[in-house]
Amino acid sequence: MAEIDTSSLDMSRLPQHVAVIMDGNGRWAQQRGMSRVEGHKRGKDSVRAIVEATRKLGIPYLSLFAFSTENWARPRREVNALMSLLRRYLRTEIERMMNNEVRVVAIGDTARLPDSVREELEAAIERTRDNRRLTVGLCVSYGGREDLVNAARMLGREVAAGRLAVEDIDEAAISDSLGTAGIPDPDLLIRTSGEMRISNFFLWQLAYTEIFVTDALWPDFREPEYVAALEEFQRRVRRFGRVLDEPRRQAAH
Repeated sequence: MAEIDTSSLDMSRLPQHVAVIMDGNGRWAQQRGMSRVEGHKRGKDSVRAIVEATRKLGIPYLSLFAFSTENWARPRREVNALMSLLRRYLRTEIERMMNNEVRVVAIGDTARLPDSVREELEAAIERTRDNRRLTVGLCVSYGGREDLVNAARMLGREVAAGRLAVEDIDEAAISDSLGTAGIPDPDLLIRTSGEMRISNFFLWQLAYTEIFVTDALWPDFREPEYVAALEEFQRRVRRFGRVLDEPRRQAAH
């Protein structure tokens, strides 16, 4: 792994949770006369680099938007290739995850995954479950609206069964019913490829997340681009909807 130049960062003010919309694999490939599938293959190297950089920086949570509910509508060849890449990634990276104390969790409707992919994912989750240095949330077959619908259904069943009063449904109850239950909301969202949208990702969780958009395509996103995003995060003043006290002005003499 390349060394990370952290001289520009305040290591005491790093985000606790970084989420990434990994966009631009297809565009990267097309710019080079390659198939979109080849772009996804190259994007796998960026996943490895950013997971390792996050672990080295000591950031405890990383969420990667790998495959959305809408992505099932892509051409079958591309979907099959993405599923194959996911399965291969889990298989080839498992020892690295264990050595680096990386825990894998799945966020999304994994029941829709092909059996072989789901089994590989479940095996990785089980084997890494006790690792504590970094939690990587793989968002596969994930959609923010579907996440909220599932939470509403879960809470509705609790109310219908008499285990929960309607008046007790609050923000904490909703958060605990989402696919990210037990994981803090992201402090920073990074989107590659310059697109200015969140694409149905973490609609509840991103309420006060700082958003950083870079023109870099995902296969080109490495440690320097990551550090640039963290630098920008540290330049932001996070108000969470509040008005911060202004410094007192010196009284004129």
